[in-house]
Order: sequence, then C-alpha cells, then structure tokens
Amino acid sequence: MPSRLFSPIADNPSMATEVTLPDLGDGIESGDVLEVFVSVGDVISEGQDIVEMETDKATVPVPSSVSGKVSKIAVSEGDTVPIGGVLIEVEAESGAAAPAAEPAPETPKAETPKAEAPQAEPPKDETPEPPAQAAPTPAPTTPAPAAAAPAAQPAAPAPAATPATSAATPAESADSDGESGVIPAGPAVRRFAREVGVDLARVTGTGEGGRITRDDVLAAVRAASQSASQATAGQAAAAPPAATPAAPAAAADPAAALGSDRPGTPAMDDFGSIHVERMSKIRKTISKQMHVSWSTVPRVTNFDDADITELEHLRQTSKDDYAKQGLKLTTMPFLIKAVATALKHHPAINATIDQENEQLIYKDYVNIGIAVDTDRGLVVPVMKDADRMSVPGVTRTLAEMAGKVRSGQFAVNDLRGGSFTISNLGAIGGQYSTPIINVPEVAILLVGRSRKLPVVMPDDSIQPRLMMPLSLSYDHRLVDGGTAARFLNDVIGLLEAPSRLLLAF
Repeated sequence: MPSRLFSPIADNPSMATEVTLPDLGDGIESGDVLEVFVSVGDVISEGQDIVEMETDKATVPVPSSVSGKVSKIAVSEGDTVPIGGVLIEVEAESGAAAPAAEPAPETPKAETPKAEAPQAEPPKDETPEPPAQAAPTPAPTTPAPAAAAPAAQPAAPAPAATPATSAATPAESADSDGESGVIPAGPAVRRFAREVGVDLARVTGTGEGGRITRDDVLAAVRAASQSASQATAGQAAAAPPAATPAAPAAAADPAAALGSDRPGTPAMDDFGSIHVERMSKIRKTISKQMHVSWSTVPRVTNFDDADITELEHLRQTSKDDYAKQGLKLTTMPFLIKAVATALKHHPAINATIDQENEQLIYKDYVNIGIAVDTDRGLVVPVMKDADRMSVPGVTRTLAEMAGKVRSGQFAVNDLRGGSFTISNLGAIGGQYSTPIINVPEVAILLVGRSRKLPVVMPDDSIQPRLMMPLSLSYDHRLVDGGTAARFLNDVIGLLEAPSRLLLAF
C-alpha cells in the first residue's frame, strides 16, 4: 500500500494511525461500505481485511496496512467513502498498553472499585443478569440517577461500551473464523443474510472450507422461525429489545423472511405495505450507463437466425471429452469464437467514437464482454484477446470468469477493456430483444434461446432445424446497416460451419 494513504504518528505512540480507502482503479472516485469486519478494541494484523467495499461493478475487500489495536471506526454500512477517506484508526501495538493504562489513572480509586461493586450487588437483587456480562454494562447507567456520585462516573465507560455493542457481529466473526476475523461468505450471501436479518457470525458454513452458502442462511432462518414459534412468553419478555422485532418478522411472514420477492426494509405508503431498499453502487452505475447510452447513441437493431444443427451435433459428441477435464461445453464458447473471428474482419464494429476530439478509435485487440445476470445486478466481465484463443481455451476462460462472478471474487480490472459485448438471453428465456449498447462500445449482440423450426432447404425439402435467434444492436453514427449485416452474416456463417471455427486462429 502506498504510504500516502496512511498517517502514522511516530512521535506519540498513544495517537492513532488513520487507515484510508486506497485507490481501487482508474476512474473510481468512491465506494459504498457493504460490511465492516472489525470493531473497536480488536487487535488486527497488517493485511487483514477491515471492510468490504462496493465499487462501480466489483466488490472489493480492503486490507489494513498496519498492525495494532482498533481505536475508532469512522464508517458504517451503507456509507459512501471517497478515495482517501478514513476507514478506521489504529493504535500501534507498542502503544496498545498505553491506552489501557490511561483510563486507569482517571478512575483508579473511584471507578474501578465501583465498577466491581455493581457486579457484586446485582446477583443479590437479580440472578438472571450475571450470565450476560455485556448487558450489565448499560444496566448500571439506568439506576445511576438514584445515586448522584456514580451518575457521572459510569458515564465514562459508556462510550467504550457503545461501539463494542454496535460491532458485536464482527467480533463474533473472529471467533467463528479463527484469527482472520473474516466471515467466510461471498457478497451475494452477505447481502441475502442482511435482507433476511441473519447474523452470519452465528451460522455454520457447510461449503468448501467452511464457506457459508445461501442454503446455510435459509437453514438459519428456518431454525429461527421454529425457535420463535416454540418460545414461551417468559423467554420472549427476556429477549433483548433489538432482537424482538426480527424474530416476529421472520415468523409472521415466512415469504418475506426468505427474501423470495420482497427485498428491502418493510414500510408503508398511502396505499399499503411496501419494501424500501437503498440503491446499490452497481445499480447506480447501471442506471447512469444506460441513460448515457439511450440519450446519446442512435441505436438500430438487426434480427436474424443461425442454423446451429451441425454445431449442436458437434457439441453433443464432444461434451464428454470436456467433462473429463471438468468443463461444461455449451454453445457459448462457439459463439464467442465466431464473434471474435468476425470482429477482426469488421473493424468498424470493434471501435469507439471519441466525440470530444472528433476521432474514431479502431481496436487492434478483441476483448469481448460477457453480460452476466447476478443477484447484485448486471456484471460484464471481459475476456481479453478472445480472437487468439481456441474453442477449448475460450471454454476454460469462460468457466473461470463465471466462477469469479458467482462468488463475487472478481476484480475491477476484470470488467475493463471490452471492445464488444455479448448478452446471453437464451440462458433465461426469450428469443429476440433490442439490447442497449454498452458505451463507449458501438455494438452488442444478444443471443436468444435456440428452438427447432421448419426450414426450407436448398433442395426445397422442409426439415426441422435448430435455429439460434440473434439480435445485433449498433451505433448508427459509426456503423452503417450494410456493415452490420455483413458482420452478422459472417457470425452466422461460422456458426453454421463449425469446422471453420476449429481451424480459425
């Protein structure tokens, strides 16, 4: 990490070092805090993840570049933090003992004995409180007005108790995941857990390496619902006020607890119940990008079909060989290879418009973005130099990209540098559409679900053929209709003669 991102103060070890948000990539000015992994009082090591940030399209864990004791947390979930903004403050390990000794001189005779006295008295009056040591801390502040002298002194430890309580979840996560303090769960699972009100620190992961899956969260919701239904009135009265609304919400509306179709926070408007959810960084970026594309690009769409009967036969005879290598062979690698090959012969499709400088920029490389529908929104990872790959290479790279997207482990650079985009609507359903161009690119190809149709063959016979719907949208400022049609014809020709794809380089 560059030293400019931190402000260590060596002269006074009792003062803290500010850990700031580092540069997350070109063009990224800020990020939203998805989760805070540490709490005040935690001792962290250099390189340990402290927060999880959401940028334009990626979720990025931010590590600490210093070791020591966390003295302050400057952000909370949902905050937007600019590059260079303070995340936490850390006291050096050598100075960790000093802050512990400083409060002692202030209240050595008055606070320390009185802190022990309330712990000795409550067992005589109330027996249920001693087991929960976190609860008695705020408890003395309530009866404190009865005694004038203790009223001012318990107020001193109260600020220390407040951040510890608010960050209880990260503290418990350290116990559940060893020394790292990071809960083993992907961004999608974390988001789902927040929506249904599940504390991941209390969930045992059944995935690889103890990773928490969506099913584990659902199991925790079901267990909580069963416990709530079996709880007695006395247990409900003894439950903390903060936990009371969460349990009835899951029990009262199981569909909402599972987050099936109602994400967000329950609320009411003039006509009935609603759910309100804060717009994520990704959704903001998608909204802005789509608005720019719609308002600046004169878009035209060509529709056509490719006969992939022979291609499907080749795929079926080859998929077992790919399966032995742990790869699933679909039609997508063939389509990517066909598009990449055709782009080399149609530079106007593989270009951008520099309107400000009145220039056309033709790309010598072929980087194809693959639009992927995820729980967090539309993500477009980019396959670099797709024209130089063979079909097996494209298949392997596509599998790696899909794995990163599903787990949320992709980086910002994985989404940059695209020169053309393919959107696979057929994986969900549907045939034709008018896709929005991913500016500054000048074209995008949408593929629909293949289906069998009666086709008149060259000998006038009618045969059932497997047809793939294709929709090519292009920027008419640069791409003429003839150019688009010739490009699409080349793609179709390569798909209908798969042997040409195997020989293409």
